[in-house]
Amino acid sequence: MSADSPGRASPPPVVTVAVERWSAGRTERVDDEVADERPVAFRYKGVSHVVMLATPADLEDLAVGFTLSEAIVTQPAEIRSVALKVLEDALEVDLDIAPERFSLLLQRHRNLTGRTGCGMCGAETLADAIRPPPALANGLRVSAAGLHAALAALKAGQTLNARTGSIHAAAWVVEGAGVVLVREDVGRHNALDKLIGALVRAGADLSVGYVLITSRASYEIVQKAATVGIAAIVAVSAPTAFAIRAATEFGVTLVGFARPDRHVVYAHGERLVP
Repeated sequence: MSADSPGRASPPPVVTVAVERWSAGRTERVDDEVADERPVAFRYKGVSHVVMLATPADLEDLAVGFTLSEAIVTQPAEIRSVALKVLEDALEVDLDIAPERFSLLLQRHRNLTGRTGCGMCGAETLADAIRPPPALANGLRVSAAGLHAALAALKAGQTLNARTGSIHAAAWVVEGAGVVLVREDVGRHNALDKLIGALVRAGADLSVGYVLITSRASYEIVQKAATVGIAAIVAVSAPTAFAIRAATEFGVTLVGFARPDRHVVYAHGERLVP
């Protein structure tokens, strides 16, 4: 796929604001860094499909990841091009996809406005919302030592969160190599889609690693990962019951409450090794 970012530069993902900071009975005026979010519209062959709120960084990755994880296309090659346009108060990503996929997209009529990382909001039918993914490969193995080492190393990749304290991260972890790639966003679904998009655009094999997320594991997180062939998810917070049922059915290894010295396995623990 080709990529282009015409026009003006994207707004920064972090902005500085003046605040009044209260501490121990004293107030002082200081500058503070906060995460930004902007409306981002995805257009397919010129037709508007969805508007999301997202951190204005790595938006081409977000668009590619969303297009794949929402099964708008089934193969990266079906995304012909992606181009970012910066407008006055919003951003727009135009994607050219295979004609047959575009025809199916028009039939779905899934035109929605989403809050930050809103997951499946706007799906018109249960079939759109609850779709079974393809079968996953069984060769992945995740060691407890590698998992805990990745958790300890993740903070170094959370550069935006270090400045703002309000941004989720999704990391790609490969056994023996550790944390290979990190993407950040105010929305946890967006962070995952950005990670998926970045990996796909780099030609990575999604069967050889797993996702580490700094959030809870909801159904949509499991579905998105499984849809693109990712067989394991590690979350620092809890999963939902729906996510556990989906992971069990889809064949996804699901780990929650992950800390540098402990974790809880909720589904398909056979991929974890000492």
